[in-house]
Amino acid sequence: MTPEQRFKCMSHNRAKDSGPELRLRHALWLRGFRYRINVKALPGSPDIVLPKYRSVIFVHGCFWHGHNGCKNYTVPKTNTDFWVAKVARNRERDQEVWRKLEAKGWRVIIVWECQLKKSVFYETVDRVVSEVRYNRESYLSEKENRRKARLDYHLTQKARKEKELALKEEVRAL
Repeated sequence: MTPEQRFKCMSHNRAKDSGPELRLRHALWLRGFRYRINVKALPGSPDIVLPKYRSVIFVHGCFWHGHNGCKNYTVPKTNTDFWVAKVARNRERDQEVWRKLEAKGWRVIIVWECQLKKSVFYETVDRVVSEVRYNRESYLSEKENRRKARLDYHLTQKARKEKELALKEEVRAL
């Protein structure tokens, strides 16, 4: 299917449960990952959410999100201005969503439609799995660092209060 044929009937394009997305979800499930799909409480309603790993996965269509250097993304020859603006706005929205998610402590993984073709499917799944596992390790490490920082803060506050009490006792003794 050419890009021109793809956009002729926009109503047939799925926002969720697309073929590439289903294949990726199935592969992750077989590898033991449990996830939520299209969580509306998160910005951008990510395609796949792995709460335990603090990761979200977006499966982007190469045409709709403007995958640079991909043969699936070519600007249509008709109504070019409209399509250039539409893809540019999609990219801007993607960036905004990623920033919001990262600000909330989520790690964002992007998988392009062309990366889920049969010839490179398993390489892509391996990459996603390694990123998800790395994100889990990073999340746990950051969580431990925050715990230690809170403990240090409380100990510092306790020492400061004890020092103040000792000074007050000295003043009273005089």
